[in-house]
Amino acid sequence: MNNIVLCGFMGCGKSTVGKNLARKTGRKFVDMDAYIEKKQEMTVSEIFEKYGEEGFRDIEHEVCRELAGMSNLVIASGGGAFTFERNVKVFKGVDTIVFLDVSLDIIKQRLKNDTRRPLLQRPDKDRVMEELYNKRLPVYRGAADIVVKGENTPLKTAFAVINAVKLK
Repeated sequence: MNNIVLCGFMGCGKSTVGKNLARKTGRKFVDMDAYIEKKQEMTVSEIFEKYGEEGFRDIEHEVCRELAGMSNLVIASGGGAFTFERNVKVFKGVDTIVFLDVSLDIIKQRLKNDTRRPLLQRPDKDRVMEELYNKRLPVYRGAADIVVKGENTPLKTAFAVINAVKLK
């Protein structure tokens, strides 16, 4: 059985929706960032600090390849993973890529107190978020096989994904 790969902007609910989706479909849930952290034995922030964004993206790509070789997973990709064509190519045509579409206003609300995401640890985080969001949105849409509104509760969004992907 192929994987369901959730993509979207940070804070769109990939992990929380993914856990619900996995539970409802009997699949195994994998959070890509947590998988990277376990494999590297350091946090994403520490990886960014030690290797820079480029080093992190190389590690992320290897993990994409590894996860695409598995089956029956619900994968919550990192927010930037699908902004790289090489990662999209790994999953495209093999797995089902679902974009969780959430408005910028809701994402800002969800991330207002976030201290974990390296790209937001700056005084102008609202501006950075807006620029990244506007840049990434068309990329997510282009990568996705299916687009699902992610502004509902995680459980309702998971059911929307199940219906969209036509799972049992």
